[in-house]
Amino acid sequence: MKPVRVAIIGCGNRGADVYARHLSAQGAVITHVVEPRPARLAEVAARHDIPPQAQFTYWDAFLAQGRVADAVVIATPDHDHVRPCLQALALGYDVLLEKPICLHPHELDLLLTAETASTGTVTVCHVLRTTAFFTAVQQVAASGRLGTLIGIVHAENVAHWHYAHSYVRGNWRSSPPAAPFLLAKACHDLDLLRALAGSAPRRVSSEGGLHHFRPEHAPPGATDRCVTCPVQDCPSDARRIYRTRDPHAWPVTVLTAGGQTLEEALQDGPYGECVYLGRNDVADHQAVTVHFRNTVTAQLTVSAFTHNNTRTLKLLGTHGELRAHMERGELELHDFRTGHSERWTVDTTGNHGGGDQGLVRAWLAFLRGQAPPPTPLAESLDSHLMAFAAEESRLTGQTVAF
Repeated sequence: MKPVRVAIIGCGNRGADVYARHLSAQGAVITHVVEPRPARLAEVAARHDIPPQAQFTYWDAFLAQGRVADAVVIATPDHDHVRPCLQALALGYDVLLEKPICLHPHELDLLLTAETASTGTVTVCHVLRTTAFFTAVQQVAASGRLGTLIGIVHAENVAHWHYAHSYVRGNWRSSPPAAPFLLAKACHDLDLLRALAGSAPRRVSSEGGLHHFRPEHAPPGATDRCVTCPVQDCPSDARRIYRTRDPHAWPVTVLTAGGQTLEEALQDGPYGECVYLGRNDVADHQAVTVHFRNTVTAQLTVSAFTHNNTRTLKLLGTHGELRAHMERGELELHDFRTGHSERWTVDTTGNHGGGDQGLVRAWLAFLRGQAPPPTPLAESLDSHLMAFAAEESRLTGQTVAF
């Protein structure tokens, strides 16, 4: 069997450090790379021995070559996912598309129409579906052991330092150009709710806002940069967040991807700025209620104000309850009929609990003709429809029906 040839459009953390790395490790060949930052382009091209003629600064120049690979990964910034994906579909490419899919609801229909007309497919990077943890949760939900599923209570615990990194200092701090907080961070979770409910959504309501990371909450004496700040007990101190972590792993590699040292990035870059400067506008705490067409009701809370970075959930059925904690890989099933309880653990090692590697494995199996696509695009779109509806509800105070 010939190796699958894949081009990477967008060589940031997700495109180059995650998908390209796992694809290469699992037998695919990275044949082309697209990245506007010259130093980063050279760095990633060197990793995969890609010659100069297969390196491109912009995706339109690459796609103008025609279909020169078997598949493409699109991991460009949020606002620039749809245009390259439409062109890739027109060429018949199978596409692994980083989430969020788009920033505007009407673009979902554009993409679905383009896929229908193409010989290619779109697989959205909802990596949590392929984790051992959520596979186990889904198996319980489908087994009938809970009776009829009535409700789901799900929490996306972002962790205070993660929120500061990605949503105050990072690329997702302002919407637009980035996606709203719920869409950017929790479309994974909305996709899981849709999968666990086994139904399309009927209506959505939401409350939330930017509560804390604002100029009026800056500690007395705080300066614009953490490296010069005398405040000793700030939980968002960049020195504490980055200097105490593995310099060769995320999130530190985000700061050093362009060739800077960590200390240079803290001195001059956005990741060394005070979190109270007011350069961010996305919510830091949001609660969502989804009513599905089969009468299942789900509550999702996404919050910056947590000490851990994990998902926790409960499935509530007529004959049982399942409690689960992703970081620890723990599941706990209580059977109302017998009074018995069962506890077990699953492996959650790896990024996103093993989901990054699992999604790549599932996508490669599809490309090799060994399995169907990991998730049909039409089903993946529901997570985004819910996210757009939740943002509308948050801003207007109205329930949004489909």
